[in-house]
Amino acid sequence: MDGGASYNPRTVEEVFRDFKGRRAGMIEALTTDVEEFYQQCDPEKENLCLYGIPSEQWEVNLPAEEVPPELPEPALGINFARDGMQEKDWLSLVAVHSDVWLLSVAFYFGARFGFDKADRKRLFNMINDLPTIFEVVTGAAKKQTKEKSSVSNHSSNKSKSNSKRGSESQPKYSKAMPSKDEDDDIMEEEDDEEHGETFCGACGENYAADEFWICCDICEKWFHGKCVKITPARAELIKQYKCPSCSNKRARP
Repeated sequence: MDGGASYNPRTVEEVFRDFKGRRAGMIEALTTDVEEFYQQCDPEKENLCLYGIPSEQWEVNLPAEEVPPELPEPALGINFARDGMQEKDWLSLVAVHSDVWLLSVAFYFGARFGFDKADRKRLFNMINDLPTIFEVVTGAAKKQTKEKSSVSNHSSNKSKSNSKRGSESQPKYSKAMPSKDEDDDIMEEEDDEEHGETFCGACGENYAADEFWICCDICEKWFHGKCVKITPARAELIKQYKCPSCSNKRARP
């Protein structure tokens, strides 16, 4: 498996786009597709790796046979540790190694195509603006956002708390509606303040005011409706929403 080695991005923007595509695929494997990913990582098989594909897909496969490989290889043998630890700890471990692999691939391209100091710094800053896979999988990205919001705007947090208490009996979801008057404008601004630095638990992207989001009532992570295949109409009918990861959790042998 070459992890998309035939595609060679040559500019900072192209390398970053490659990074984001691979990252999105790996986040999907460790969140929305976690049950399928778990099943594919059979400890009875040989050394397996998790690959992110630039087209935002993922694949569990054997490592490349050529030595040295064309691209840096991800961590080997992730399947062997699957049954030796708690599932959440195993997923966190895979997430950490996935972050390391993504950085190594990005800077491999940078070295291969002669990025100078300014280009390398710009690439790193673009990458660093995104939460790591580990932060998305463990919920640390959302926790950091909450802490930052608490320091910068105490009154905003009080408003969130009141909103949460008032909606305990129904799933939390957010959809910015077109402004009709001043009241609508105020509501939209409050919505942006509450969710502006929230990251999707599936794809890891930032909140956008023109997109529908829904919050899992179990892990309290927020998701794009499109990432978890939930429409606003369907959300209205759900009393308690469980994200794919929480829905698939069960006792492991």
